[in-house]
Amino acid sequence: MSTGSCACAAALAALEYLLTGQSPPTVSVPLPPIVHDRPRAWLEIAIARCGKAFAAPADQALPNCASASVIKDAGDDPDVTHHAEIVVSLRLFPQARQCCYIRIAGAKGVGKITLPGLPLPVGAWAINPVPRQQIRFALKKRWQELARTSQPPMTVTISVPDGERLAQQTFNPRLGIVGGLSILGTHGTVKAFSHAAFAATIAEALSVAKALKLPVLYCCTGRRSERLLQMRFPGAPLQAFVQAADFVAYTLHKAHRTGFSRIIWGCFFGKLVKLAQGHGQTHARRHALDFALLAQSCAAAGPVTCQAIRAATTAREALELLLAHPRGLAIIARLTQKASEVASHFARQPVEVHLFHLDGRELASFPEQRKSL
Repeated sequence: MSTGSCACAAALAALEYLLTGQSPPTVSVPLPPIVHDRPRAWLEIAIARCGKAFAAPADQALPNCASASVIKDAGDDPDVTHHAEIVVSLRLFPQARQCCYIRIAGAKGVGKITLPGLPLPVGAWAINPVPRQQIRFALKKRWQELARTSQPPMTVTISVPDGERLAQQTFNPRLGIVGGLSILGTHGTVKAFSHAAFAATIAEALSVAKALKLPVLYCCTGRRSERLLQMRFPGAPLQAFVQAADFVAYTLHKAHRTGFSRIIWGCFFGKLVKLAQGHGQTHARRHALDFALLAQSCAAAGPVTCQAIRAATTAREALELLLAHPRGLAIIARLTQKASEVASHFARQPVEVHLFHLDGRELASFPEQRKSL
């Protein structure tokens, strides 16, 4: 379940406590997208804590205020928020004249937006539009079911006790989200191994880079290749670098549509070979490295080396076989050129590719460019 669904569940539990005096063990949460007041589905979520306000000492003295929390279960998806506690304090204002208004805010462990390009303005709490809609819909519907009277204004305050520490393990600081986590959830649930959240992060990173008017985008597959690309282009700002993981075609196509004048891709040999072989998604579950095809591309190295490459079990083993051959660097350069051509096809514009060795050396690049910008 997403952090947005966790926050929605906690808000519903707090509302039920205020209206009935009972702490529900579970609540049913509407899952987005919500179209014409109809959610995609409903999800039953367990409540960890619920009762009088406990999110912060100041809340405990507030009238008509309750708190509830949910422990997030991210399933098999790689997520630093797995087992994080999502806390909501909900306060009613029954004497207010204005009805039906629901204010949603963040507190400790929820980030604030400091850079343009995200779906919320600078200065806003990093609670995305879809979870906001999800929470408002759920609370209004539950109020009608339980109270059957005109709904007073409410304030929903979301906090994540360990959020500031967890956020340092995410891309939030780079995206200009400071102080904590983002409250996300496009579909309300986390699909095992879907990596949908990673693709959304790539899109947000591109949006931030474009909003900052950065003309050049530096894409890489992970932290190690990013560090080497940063050393290669030391003058580039941090927001210009995007870790695209295995989302090659997605990132390049998105980068083209976003409008970057220059795209640079940095990677290691295994990902480069898969790209040269035409794969737009390079994860091993989707496309294993084809050593037989790689051997065909290395015919200039002779039959003995080609046979060894065909029998290789890792990309690193195949690379070392090439580096030991007198013609190896020329073959590697041709593979880099082919990878650049495939990447340029995905991007619909030229893409400059840089190949790095795990020891930090740059083995090849295509086309050759100046060292810095």
